[in-house]
Amino acid sequence: MEEMLKIVARMDPEEALAAISKVLKVLFSALGEEARSQFLWDLMGESGGDKVSSLVHL
Repeated sequence: MEEMLKIVARMDPEEALAAISKVLKVLFSALGEEARSQFLWDLMGESGGDKVSSLVHL
């Protein structure tokens, strides 16, 4: 992981996001729905249970 961080740190932020999105497309195609969903919740810094609590405010 440290090596990936070093590579990304040398890139322009937009270029890094474009490269990461290509990698994620490959990884996501190999994952199930639950794993993809969990990754997205982890990325946003929220647990899956927070979905329900956020709906209460509607």
